[in-house]
Amino acid sequence: MHTTPPLPPSGPASGPPAAAPSLTDGEWHRLHPLTPLFRGGLFLVVIAGIVIANLRDRLVFIFLPWLDDDIDVEVDEWQSGDPIDYILANNLVLVAGLALLAILLVLIALFYLSWRFHTFRITGDDVEVRSGVLFRTHRRAPLDRVQGVNLTRPMFARLVGMAKLEVVGAGLDSNVKLEYLSTPNAEAVRADILRLASGRRLAEARVAGVAPSVSRVANAASVVSAGINGLITGAEEPVSEPESVVHIPVGRLIASRLLSTSTLWLLAIIVAIIVGSIAGTPWVLFSLVPALIGFGAYWVRTITRSLRYSIAPTPSGVRITFGLFTTITEILPPGRVHAVEVDQSILWRPFGWWSITVNRLSGRGIADANADQFTTVLPVGTREDVERVMRLLLPNLPESEWPLVFEHGVLGPKPDDPYTNTPRRARLLRPLSWKRNGFLLLPQALLLRRGMIWRKLAVFPLARLQSIGIEQGPIDRALSVAGIRAHTISGRVYGRLGILDRDAALALFEDAEAAALTAAASDHSHRWAGDPSVPEPVDERRAR
Repeated sequence: MHTTPPLPPSGPASGPPAAAPSLTDGEWHRLHPLTPLFRGGLFLVVIAGIVIANLRDRLVFIFLPWLDDDIDVEVDEWQSGDPIDYILANNLVLVAGLALLAILLVLIALFYLSWRFHTFRITGDDVEVRSGVLFRTHRRAPLDRVQGVNLTRPMFARLVGMAKLEVVGAGLDSNVKLEYLSTPNAEAVRADILRLASGRRLAEARVAGVAPSVSRVANAASVVSAGINGLITGAEEPVSEPESVVHIPVGRLIASRLLSTSTLWLLAIIVAIIVGSIAGTPWVLFSLVPALIGFGAYWVRTITRSLRYSIAPTPSGVRITFGLFTTITEILPPGRVHAVEVDQSILWRPFGWWSITVNRLSGRGIADANADQFTTVLPVGTREDVERVMRLLLPNLPESEWPLVFEHGVLGPKPDDPYTNTPRRARLLRPLSWKRNGFLLLPQALLLRRGMIWRKLAVFPLARLQSIGIEQGPIDRALSVAGIRAHTISGRVYGRLGILDRDAALALFEDAEAAALTAAASDHSHRWAGDPSVPEPVDERRAR
């Protein structure tokens, strides 16, 4: 019996959906189509604010007519020179409407050209960004010099599922920014950049099988589609993050900011204002009240920046997330931390709180106000929190040497102190901290301990140490003491330690030089995945 074969189904072919186009395929891609709106949105907000401020009386008169008795006095003033009245009186409504339409079309054209000529590509060696219509710029960040990858999600951009990706370079103002991408694309691009920077091929980290090739037109269409879907769906999708090893209660965070040196300055300002008011010098109010408002804004800003804080290990490095309104997620790849410091003020000592700061290349200028937020990796934490974070930042330190870091370094001195401290003959130069002022050289790091009122322990990984120097002034020569300085990149971690025995400082100079050369020769953290044929136990421990 003859049977007729079934007709093929109409419409698109059935089967598994094609894989989404990759943004790290070495081709040039464009950013999120809403990027010009958010990058130029501040300008539009300022223009709208000026217009609303100039028309506030008319808006009140139109939308709140029951208040007309209160503003009758001002009506004649704004009607006499009001441009809207001029347009209505001279029947220029159509002309004004066409002018506004022309301005709107020009803005749309400028936004489109800005988006059209802003492209990026990610190859196996670099991250490149081209931008500009009349004046073109081309920036490139070598992957083997990547110091970190930051993901910033401002509050308004998060409403439509957008994020800003920043590849941190090794030089000053060398960061390459991709602003903006959809949040899923930004997460995927960051993961691919870190895989490439580690020396691992992308194909080894992806699911087996070759993804179908996708043309640039299809790729651009998918980006536009993602932008439209972002407008429809609204808020961003939840971003999966590894569980944090530290949880900071909000009460502890607020209390730590209140118990700080800035609080003492604030109290001094308040006292000065009260005294000035009583003494009849009102000029004090004009000079100190703005400072009081500034301190209040600083407090609120530091607290909101530290909310939603988390820190966790990942195969690509340490992942740090912070920020309430603008959420910032940064990943520090292995070997990118040049110095670590644990410090505790006397105001925090009764509560057992500590903070941790680092020296790292942020790719930002010294004048950048946001550069400081990338140096604090633990705003406030207990002893257990400090140990967990320190183990993440210093994964190569052997287990047997951790008591030298925390028990003797952070909490010391203790009996059988292994640190070399200030000699007794020079204790007058360090009357409070001479027993604590000392150093300890380990095969992997140099430890500098100082301070009694403000306890500090600075750890300098020898593989990152640039040089070490000895300093000696006339008083030092008379007492046969000297100071040492560990040279690293500039930052909040201070590398100088003074008032040490001269012979001990000379011995440290020789030993640290040899140890730093040995550590640097065995360091391969710029490509931490390494050769696939050579296993690296450091990465295995980090992955666990």
